[in-house]
Amino acid sequence: MSTIRNIFVFVSLLLSATVLAQKPELSVKVSKNKLGLNQRVRIEFSVNKQGADNFEPPEFKNFRIVAGPSQSVSQSWINGKVKFSQSYTYILQPKRKGEIIIGPASIQFNGDTINSKMVKVIVVDAVDIPKDPNDPNYIAQQNIHLVAEISKSRPYVGEGVYVEYRLYVSENVSVFDTSVTEAPQYNGFWNQEIKINGYPVKMGKYNGEDYRYIVLQKALLIPTKTGNLVIDPMKMDIVIGVPTGRADFFGNVITKNLRKEFASPRKIIRPKELPLIGKPENFTGAVGDYNFNVVMSKDILRANESFDLKVTVSGKGNLKLFEIPEIVTPSELEKYQPNRKENVRITGTSMTGNISETYTIVPQYRGKYKIPNASFSYFDPKKEKYFTLTSQDLFVDVIDGKDITSNNTTPNNNINSPEVKKVPNITNPGSISSKNFKFIATRTEFQPAKEEDFYGSNLYYILLLVPYLAIPTGIILSNKQEKRRKDVRGNKLRKAEKLARKYLSEASKLIGQKEAFYEALQRALHNYLKAKLGIETADISKERIADLLSDRGVASEVSSKFIDVLKNADFARYTPTTDLQMKEEYNRAKEVIIQLDKQL
Repeated sequence: MSTIRNIFVFVSLLLSATVLAQKPELSVKVSKNKLGLNQRVRIEFSVNKQGADNFEPPEFKNFRIVAGPSQSVSQSWINGKVKFSQSYTYILQPKRKGEIIIGPASIQFNGDTINSKMVKVIVVDAVDIPKDPNDPNYIAQQNIHLVAEISKSRPYVGEGVYVEYRLYVSENVSVFDTSVTEAPQYNGFWNQEIKINGYPVKMGKYNGEDYRYIVLQKALLIPTKTGNLVIDPMKMDIVIGVPTGRADFFGNVITKNLRKEFASPRKIIRPKELPLIGKPENFTGAVGDYNFNVVMSKDILRANESFDLKVTVSGKGNLKLFEIPEIVTPSELEKYQPNRKENVRITGTSMTGNISETYTIVPQYRGKYKIPNASFSYFDPKKEKYFTLTSQDLFVDVIDGKDITSNNTTPNNNINSPEVKKVPNITNPGSISSKNFKFIATRTEFQPAKEEDFYGSNLYYILLLVPYLAIPTGIILSNKQEKRRKDVRGNKLRKAEKLARKYLSEASKLIGQKEAFYEALQRALHNYLKAKLGIETADISKERIADLLSDRGVASEVSSKFIDVLKNADFARYTPTTDLQMKEEYNRAKEVIIQLDKQL
């Protein structure tokens, strides 16, 4: 018995020591920071130290005390920690509208005075209150709020805005089920929903009061035009457990479940137009903060050997909503359509990452060529200013291949174009004959010029009819060009045939020379794949080539034909072959390149 008594004394001493170790504090809490003139507010003062007395409330000058003070004491011991609280509660009703400051209360502890903090309450016009304040619909409406929060209401066109939908729930009610009945619409915005990993419950403030909340939906919005852009409400059905004010036999609060629809308020965003002052001519709508870079895979190569030219824009902003500057190359450098790649992720109010376009370029002749610089312009909404970034000039040295002949037009971008000059042969002066000279005439005979009336001549009438004939001729030619331009299938076929002839031109000249022909045929097929796929296909197996073509969406039968042509070219180099067989193999290669190019 004495042992039990000793344990009890020890626990009591430990409990007292723990309570005494706490720092004395007088806290204050109000049920709401914003209320109508006809509503009431509960204010509670709590001291965490046992032995405090002589509580003095503040002067409630602008309030009428409806009830109070009511006192309560609570003490608990959980996991070795003791929690003590002694509270004083008042029910108040405001006498006027506006911001009202409730002064500090005080309490005495061991001769020291402890003060609470001041509290600000905002009182607005009277609100509609049902006859029964315990009406479950009214309680649900007061304790649950569906809101939409936006990061900026006045962005620039093209500047990102972050919107987040939150569901706030007070501790007075419980939520059992939720379902979105109507998703918000983002008319006038480019939008991208942001993935949410679960729905963790967080603590936050709504109208100055403590609430639990979850984030239901996030989205990045980029306005595409000016004006009043409306974000329509999100609507939800929520099953709520509302206390009825009654308790069961064991003292537990009885709740009532009801289903109620909630809607977030409409939000209006008014985007600002981008300034016209200082706007560059090459501006294509990029808004944010960017870097611009142009690089080549190599700058020394042979004719008909391809290289890659990569143009990259990286940074933060509306990365998917503008065009990358096009690269201009000399005509001797054959340029193919670029391959566009996007590495973009959504973070907060913008997109970050990079977008790039990679050109495959094949030089035709030997020489040194200059690829002129390119420039990229963007608008920075933080600095409210346009910026232009310019790349450096790039130079390509083609060290092996055909020279540009005198019949070719040499562009200005070729910095090593040969000039053809004809110089008379004077190495053998003794060979000069009378055919090298034209003798000067010593006598002339003048004949009177015939006078003709131009306005009555045939030339006059011909020139008069030319404009009338040119108009229908131009219309006919224009219609033919328009018809050809709309012939997408025909244009693709002509382009594919041109590409096949280009790669197979060397092989066509070597028909009859077996080994040289098949070497040229294999080289043409590999160079074509290299230009299209951007890899060195000569170093990989035919099975790997078939897999690469399959990954790019090429039909298996076309891929098989291409591999068969490669195999036949490899096998025919070591077997007897006629000129007719070489010509047939050339036609098969041309046909398969055309089919392949249409699918790629």
